[in-house]
Amino acid sequence: MVYHHSRRYSVGVHTLPPHYTLTPFPTQTQSNDSNVKDIFGRIAPVYDELNFWLSWGQHGVWKQMTVDWSLAKSGNLCLDLCCGSGDLSFLLAEAVGRKGKVVGVDFAAPQLEKAVERARLYYPSFHFDWIEADVLSLPFPSEHFDGATMGYGLRNVSNIPKSLTELWRVLKPGATVAILDMHRAINPYVYGLQQWYLANVVVPVAHQFNVAAEYSYIAPSLERFPQGKEQVSIAKQVGFHRAVHYSMAGGTMGVLVLGK
Repeated sequence: MVYHHSRRYSVGVHTLPPHYTLTPFPTQTQSNDSNVKDIFGRIAPVYDELNFWLSWGQHGVWKQMTVDWSLAKSGNLCLDLCCGSGDLSFLLAEAVGRKGKVVGVDFAAPQLEKAVERARLYYPSFHFDWIEADVLSLPFPSEHFDGATMGYGLRNVSNIPKSLTELWRVLKPGATVAILDMHRAINPYVYGLQQWYLANVVVPVAHQFNVAAEYSYIAPSLERFPQGKEQVSIAKQVGFHRAVHYSMAGGTMGVLVLGK
């Protein structure tokens, strides 16, 4: 599917109302390699269902906590980076209300298409923009957003300091961002359970959906991902004056909360 800037867009057979836009902003450098981008594109049809089953239904709780920590409120303009099929975007929309607006950004067009369709069906009176863009080079002016979220994205960017620097740039002074992601458990016992679960539950279940190879990337990505204290240190180095990391689910999940 080809998208054109400054036009009304179609996704499937549905024409989008004026307050839905799906806009590509190609950049010279991509924040993630093409392999990761392809992975998220391929899993888009089963992404939501798999997240529910593989998290035992808890991913919705974690996402609501993330939005709560973002301090989004009525009338805000909020950003959801690596928005995928829109879960955090929709929770943000409920927080900012019909007077506010949510901008969802992702680099995988199939995920954005699904987000647009879900918004049309279930959130027709809320305001969204859906942008296909690189998180290392965001197409927004500085000091533009009142708050932001990111779900399962920071672990996959190729340059974490640069992505946080861009996020700091586009936030207004006083804004808060909450970043949810999976983490490598520090406790050896929990780490062992985590590795067993990924190998013996996540990948086999993904195999039933014909996306086993795509979900096999999770384990190595966790090994590369900085732990909470490291994330706090990086965030402060790029300019965030307030940085706290909240560990959840035995250290296998976490939310990084940053204030500009």
